Amino acid sequence: MALRRIISRMRATVDRLVFRVKGVEPAPIVLGQRRIFVLPTRSGLSYMMALLTMLIASINYNLSLGYALVFLLAGVAVVSIVHAFRNLLQLSIGPGRAEPVFAGESARFRLLVSNDRNRRRPALRLVAAGDRPGDGFDVAARDTHAHTLLRPTSRRGQLALGRVVIETTYPLGLIRAWSILMPDAHCLVYPAPEPLPPPLPANANAGPGRRQAESGDDDFAGLRTHDRADSPRHVAWKVVARDGPMLTKRFSGLAGSDLVLDWSTLPASLDVERRLSRLCAWILAADSQGRAFALQLPGVRIGAAAGSQHVQACLARLALYRENANAPG
Repeated sequence: MALRRIISRMRATVDRLVFRVKGVEPAPIVLGQRRIFVLPTRSGLSYMMALLTMLIASINYNLSLGYALVFLLAGVAVVSIVHAFRNLLQLSIGPGRAEPVFAGESARFRLLVSNDRNRRRPALRLVAAGDRPGDGFDVAARDTHAHTLLRPTSRRGQLALGRVVIETTYPLGLIRAWSILMPDAHCLVYPAPEPLPPPLPANANAGPGRRQAESGDDDFAGLRTHDRADSPRHVAWKVVARDGPMLTKRFSGLAGSDLVLDWSTLPASLDVERRLSRLCAWILAADSQGRAFALQLPGVRIGAAAGSQHVQACLARLALYRENANAPG
């Protein structure tokens, strides 16, 4: 870990002093001529050695055609430098939306590469820090290409995309032109759900004369206008099948029948991350059963509701809860 931190600091210093990258950059990131760098590839170095050998042989044997061939091939290499440089010049890069993932899954970052010129940009590659170069892609004239970069996740919270390299070896593979970017792109990482969680807790708020909801469905109480956050389990599909409007079934329940996922009721032996993992598993279980639930964290309460928007809001609270905490609150 110490070696990784040293390497990371050295790389950040080189990026700042040599490549003029001073931190996260606002979108769009436009590649000007001062931030594009060119160097020969391994094939280019082999090509240069072959030309040098041919030049020495031509001098030794005084071969006029040898001189002509060497200078012709050297001119081709120089022209490839110009084409590689121009293939990146004035490209515009901006971050797209990164969908939340659970810890342990791969975060998928989308970068939008825009080409405002009237010529195609072929053989481009985007490489995230610590990743291997992926397949090349082209950007058509006056078009935008959405490219996805994968980053592994190991913990919850906000994950920054970090250092990204855009490069090309167009047209002959002899010259590599590249630029270093720091897009303002983040992905929300939810806690990993507990693999085998205990059953959903009984409703602690239910008092005498109040029943607890076991299946999440109480007595049918009519229909109401459909909301995007409503669970598909409660949609009146028979009405929809008769070409009617999208409606949601209403159920009447007794007071205190909502499920409450409360941090304070979890065993004291669980640390912060294990508590968040269990609450995450319970949220997913309640959603799969179509049950309305509330979430209670230290200093935070989200009222009872159901639907995908409510689930995402609760998972986001878990993901961002005291990211640097090491002990239960």
